[in-house]
Amino acid sequence: MKPAFGTSRKVALATTALAGLMTAMVMASAPARAETFDLNALVEAAKKEAPINIYDSTGKIVEMAENFTAKYGVKATGIKVSASAQLEMIVREGQAKNVKGDVVLITDAPAGLAQLLPQKFVESYLPPDMADKIPVKFQNPLAITTNAAVWAYNTEAYDACPVKNIWELTDPTWKGKVAFYDPLSKGTYPDWFNQTATHDDDKMKAAYKAHFGKDIEVGEDSATAAWVKGFAGNSPLLADADDAISEAVGAPGQKEPFFGLMSSAKFRDNADKGFKLGLCEGLDPWPGWTYVKLGLIATGTKSPNAAKLFIHYILTAEGIAPQVKDGKLPTNPDIGLPANEPSGIGKVLDKLQQYDASTALEDWDARQDWQDLWRVAYKK
Repeated sequence: MKPAFGTSRKVALATTALAGLMTAMVMASAPARAETFDLNALVEAAKKEAPINIYDSTGKIVEMAENFTAKYGVKATGIKVSASAQLEMIVREGQAKNVKGDVVLITDAPAGLAQLLPQKFVESYLPPDMADKIPVKFQNPLAITTNAAVWAYNTEAYDACPVKNIWELTDPTWKGKVAFYDPLSKGTYPDWFNQTATHDDDKMKAAYKAHFGKDIEVGEDSATAAWVKGFAGNSPLLADADDAISEAVGAPGQKEPFFGLMSSAKFRDNADKGFKLGLCEGLDPWPGWTYVKLGLIATGTKSPNAAKLFIHYILTAEGIAPQVKDGKLPTNPDIGLPANEPSGIGKVLDKLQQYDASTALEDWDARQDWQDLWRVAYKK
């Protein structure tokens, strides 16, 4: 494991993560293989329950809930809520024993493992008939999709991606010209820093040498921490939504558009808004990185069968289709990306930096450290 903030702290975090992960796994649902499963019986039981609400950070959840209702006759309402707001709402509702969000689709996996599952605000449910389909690493807690943040450029202004190496973004050439999600407002970004330092710091060192022609000297810190300091100090344009980043990079008619990192889902803006977003396929060491979205059920729901039915639904091609169109890869390997997915991410799946959930709790423990590093290093 590569050190990010010193070896001793890394060992302590790893111990905490292992203990926390074991606790979370015990508190999640019992193995699905021990259950029998009758979809028709589940549908009938769900029809006798109250309508359900589903929280998700994408507006596509509205369409998904409507499709679910039309298919099964079980009323569901999709509500777009950011991951951070979801966390607060779930905890508050659970403490008040007044559940409003029956199903939670949350991209903040470390928070789910560290706060929601251990305190029994939510539980993980894997439909038994999906136990042989969903890879074990995505089963407990259940992850429904792998999402991606990718580097993008403006194809109207550039014939090809203008950045070849991630370390270029610390150079004066790109000072104030990169649009980036504020790591202080979205946990997946400091988690990405920690994932990189923990699992892929050697690749960051190799990319440094490829760009600067010499080995990086980092002492007890990681190459990742050095990149974060350099990039934050290079005055990136910070945003609190991917929409703003998409516009800064892809809006047509710009003489000097921004380069940027955003959700692959934003590439639908090319068709919807006439944007000119292009995927930076050859960026060293990765054109982007992935994170998982968990599918959890509120422990206090009054409609447990309807909630289970919705979880089953979104593990099918029909149920998850609205999100697959945005380049979100289902954990059910039977479901692939459509050929016309707008970002073209299907061509670079093997090049993306893959999220490793085995250290999700370590990401949670280190999140504040990375945010503090960003806060100190950032310059407007």
